[in-house]
Amino acid sequence: MMTGEKRYSNTAYLALCGLFAALTAVCTYISIPLGFTPVPVNLATLAVFLAGGILGMKYGTVSLMVYVLLGAVGLPVFSNFSGGPGVLMGPTGGYIAGYIAAAFIVGFICDRAFAASLSGPKKTAVCVLAMICGLTACYFLGTAWFMYSTGTGLIASLVACVIPFLIGDGLKIIAASLLVVRLRPLLF
Repeated sequence: MMTGEKRYSNTAYLALCGLFAALTAVCTYISIPLGFTPVPVNLATLAVFLAGGILGMKYGTVSLMVYVLLGAVGLPVFSNFSGGPGVLMGPTGGYIAGYIAAAFIVGFICDRAFAASLSGPKKTAVCVLAMICGLTACYFLGTAWFMYSTGTGLIASLVACVIPFLIGDGLKIIAASLLVVRLRPLLF
């Protein structure tokens, strides 16, 4: 649920969904490939956290569904300017699908935090918790699919696909939480 009445029309919020889908694509393009894993370091999770936190559960999830659907039909919105169902069926496809789950979870928790009218520091702490929960879901889905699609064991998958990204994702969570607390009240 959003706090109070919406300030803008559904059309405006759908336009914001498109904007956040585009932001996710741009953040995905900013990537650093790692030689030991097919999962690149990129800023996509930052855009996912912002979409869920700022747009909330409903529109944040829609924005990431739009992003994934654009990539699924072949538009080059995924890492390395790739797209198509082959990317979603490849070893990193679970992480891309996990973006939708992460936006849903982040939005769900942030919606409740903003509806509760928490103080600034408490609201920021709840946003951090929401993003940790969303990231955990993304890691779970992505790692499970990586293991299935590559036949790699759990420990090797965690070493290749999760552990190298924890510090960077932690920094993205801090930045996104601070931005959400400042920007979300401008929309709702």
